[in-house]
Amino acid sequence: MIKLWRCFICGDPYIGDEPPANCPFCGAHKKYILEAKKAKVSFDVKLNAKDKANAEHALEVEVSNAAFYFCAAKTTDDEEGKLLFKALGKVEAEHASIWKKILKLDAVPQGNESCHTRNKENLEDSHARETKAIGFYSKAAKEAENARIKQIFTALVEVETDHLELSEQRLG
Repeated sequence: MIKLWRCFICGDPYIGDEPPANCPFCGAHKKYILEAKKAKVSFDVKLNAKDKANAEHALEVEVSNAAFYFCAAKTTDDEEGKLLFKALGKVEAEHASIWKKILKLDAVPQGNESCHTRNKENLEDSHARETKAIGFYSKAAKEAENARIKQIFTALVEVETDHLELSEQRLG
């Protein structure tokens, strides 16, 4: 039976028989996707100074990574690489949108990143970016006092780890 699902991390809805293995918008794992009527998703979070600073830094990371991936999707010399970077760009842009909601901003800032024409160089850059994001998000999750912020950082560590594995597979 077709149901309406909702990602607890990004808040976006999904229609299907079953919840997807990963949120098609933010990449969160299946455990965060609930029937919409059971998913009480809130971005109205009280932030202490540390959580706010970490959320602001996370927004910068995601804007930068999304801009890099969209650049790579246009310029890389590999057709499958173009698809991969486009998909990664969309997911990173959705992550930026999560932090925009948490920080109560009107819009996501624009990013402007350069990239390479050689797919291998873009994959290497992707690997470095994802490694750095995982390290920061892991630290931010441990530091978080707010349970919702901790949950978001924890979920994003999982998603960015998936991205890291993708780059590692392709770098072989």
